[in-house]
Amino acid sequence: MAPITTKTVSVKDYLKSNKERFEEISKFIWNHPETRFEEFESAQYMADVLEQEGFQVERNVAGIETAFVATFGKGNPTIGFLGEFDALSGLSQEANVAKAIPLVPNGIGHGCGHNLLGTGALAAAFAVKAYMQDQLIKGTVKFYGCPGEEGGSGKTFMVREGVFNGLDAAFSWHPSPVNSIMSLSSLANYQVFFRFKGISSHAANSPHLGRSALDAVELMNVGVNYLREHVIPEARMHYAVTNTGGFSPNVVQADAEVLYLIRAPKVNQVDEIYKRVCKIAEGAALMTGTEMTIEFDKACSNYRPNRSLEQVLDRQLHLVGTEPETAEEQSFAKCIWESLNEGEKKNSYDLNKGFGYRGDGSEFEGKYLADSISEYVASDEIMAGSTDVSDVSWIVPTAQLSAATSALGTPLHTWQMTAQGISTFAHKGMLRAAEAMAGAAIELYQNSSALEAVQKEHQQLIAKEPYVCPIPANVRPGSLK
Repeated sequence: MAPITTKTVSVKDYLKSNKERFEEISKFIWNHPETRFEEFESAQYMADVLEQEGFQVERNVAGIETAFVATFGKGNPTIGFLGEFDALSGLSQEANVAKAIPLVPNGIGHGCGHNLLGTGALAAAFAVKAYMQDQLIKGTVKFYGCPGEEGGSGKTFMVREGVFNGLDAAFSWHPSPVNSIMSLSSLANYQVFFRFKGISSHAANSPHLGRSALDAVELMNVGVNYLREHVIPEARMHYAVTNTGGFSPNVVQADAEVLYLIRAPKVNQVDEIYKRVCKIAEGAALMTGTEMTIEFDKACSNYRPNRSLEQVLDRQLHLVGTEPETAEEQSFAKCIWESLNEGEKKNSYDLNKGFGYRGDGSEFEGKYLADSISEYVASDEIMAGSTDVSDVSWIVPTAQLSAATSALGTPLHTWQMTAQGISTFAHKGMLRAAEAMAGAAIELYQNSSALEAVQKEHQQLIAKEPYVCPIPANVRPGSLK
C-alpha cells in the first residue's frame, strides 16, 4: 500500500497530496460491493488502512462483525465522522459508461455512492489527525465504520448499544448532484416481515384441502393499498414479496412472505400505521385459514438537525468552493443526463431540494454538472427518504452535507449512480466533502464558543423530546434474506 503523507500545511494541501491514495480506497470499495452486514472485505480493508495510519481500531462493535470504531488522540473535544460502505442488490454496473451494462447480471453495485461516502469520511478523519499533529491540537478524532445503512439501520443498532456515547459532535455527508447542507429532517421507518403458513394441496384434484399462504399475502397487500387513502399524506408504505411459495402453480402454496417498509415523519406515526397494517395481516390470515407471524427487521428515527453545527459546516463548505470540471467530465455528464427518462429529468429539482439545495435551478440552465454551492437555509421541510444517521442525531449533535459527485438529475439507487461512482468528478466531490467536514471539525477543536453553541442547542432538543430507540431490544441485525 502506498504510504499516507503525514506532514501537512493545510487540510487542502494534505488532501491534494494524498488524492490518489483516497481514490484507491474508493475504487477498492466500489470494486467489492457487498450488501448489509456482509461488507466483510470493505470493512476489513478500511479498518486495516486506519490502523496503518495510526488509529486504534475496535472491531466487531455492537455485536456487528462489519462495524468498527477507529480512534486517534485523547481528551476532549471528541469529534466523529460517520462512514458507510454497503451497496445495493441489482445495481451492478460497468464504470464510466452511460449505458446500462451490468458487470454481473442482477449483481450488487454501489448505486448510492457509499464507496465515496465512506472514503470521504475517512479522508476527513485522516486530514484532521494530520492537522492536529502538525498544530499540536489536543482532542480525539473518531471514524465510525457503519455497516448496513441500506435497509439495515446499522447505526440505529450501534446507537442502541451505546457506540456513539461520549461524542461531542458528528459529521456525515452524502453523494448527490449538488453541493449543499442537508438541513431537512427525514422519514422515520419500520421494516417488518409478515409470514403466512398454510396447507399445501393439489391445486386441481383437492384445492379445497389447501390453505394458500400466497392468497394471504395478496389479500394483505390489497388491504394495505386501501389503507393508503386513510393515513397522513407524508406516510409511505412499500412492500416486496420475498417468498411466493415456489414455482409450481399446480400446488397450493403453503408458505409465503412479504416484507413491508413503513415510513412517516415521526416514529409514533410509523408505529400507529404499523399497528393498522398488523390488523390487516391478521385479517388476511383469517380470510385464508392460514397462520401469520411477524418478524421485526429494523427501524430508524427521523433526522434531527443541529442548526448551529450546520452553520459551521456551511461556512467551511463555502470556504472549500468548487473546481472547474474538465471537458471529459462535462461530456460524460451530458451522456448520463440523456440516459434519464423525462420523468427523472423533471424530478431533478425535487431531487436537489431533498439534499438541501435552495434556489430555482436557474444556475443549472444549459449545464450537466453543479459548479456552485447552494445557499444554506434552515428548513422545517421533510426529505422523502430515510437514513440511520437520524438516530445518531438524537444523541449527538450532527450535521450533514451533500457534495456533487454525479450529473444533475441522477437519481440515487440507479445504474447511472453506480456508473459514476469512481469517475474523476465523483472523486472531486468526495474530497470536497472531506475538506469541508475536516475544516468544520478543526473549527470546533479551536473555537470552544462554537462547540458550546452546538451543545446548548442539542441539550435543548433533548429536554423537549428524549430519545427512545425504535428497534426493540431483542431484535438483532441481519443480512439480506
